[in-house]
Amino acid sequence: MTKATKWALAVGILVLGLIVAFLPRESGQPQVVAGAPEAPSLSAPRAAAALAPCPTGTGDVAAFHGVRTQCLGTGATVDLSTALAGHTTLINVWATWCEPCRTELPVLNAYAAQPGATPVLGVQVAGDPAGGLALLTQLGVHLPVVYDGTGITGPVSTALKLPPALPASYLVTPDGQVRFITNPRIFADVDQVRAAVEGQ
Repeated sequence: MTKATKWALAVGILVLGLIVAFLPRESGQPQVVAGAPEAPSLSAPRAAAALAPCPTGTGDVAAFHGVRTQCLGTGATVDLSTALAGHTTLINVWATWCEPCRTELPVLNAYAAQPGATPVLGVQVAGDPAGGLALLTQLGVHLPVVYDGTGITGPVSTALKLPPALPASYLVTPDGQVRFITNPRIFADVDQVRAAVEGQ
């Protein structure tokens, strides 16, 4: 190898080292792009909505195995498989654009406030979290709610095999069965909710 080749090789290695030294590294932190809008903080909307805590538990509901979603009231991750295990829960899937949902949510809130009521868990689909929190605040609904994403193919909706029309309610039994409630399809009053839960 000639002296010129050795020098060229040494300079090439030095340049390569400098390039590697100045490459951006993954830090585990989200990258901020200059001029990009920041995601709005949900702290104030969450405080205004004052939602009940999302459920927790132990065990495994097979239909929700591996389904993790966000608690709308806190932003914490909820593992539905364990959260719903071992007790009865009424799940209600809704969206901000759904007019019947706006009528039904206060009915479910009133039912859940009664002594001995089965716990109710809301699932917001097809919208943004801020819009969901604003609607719940407007309606005075304080149920625990999980957020299933901007479409209707989120992990919870997929596990429930969500029908095309909303709202949709399901009863999860202590032994892990998930039953779609069809009678009535939409709750008009507290007595209908109680009858549907007790009749399952």
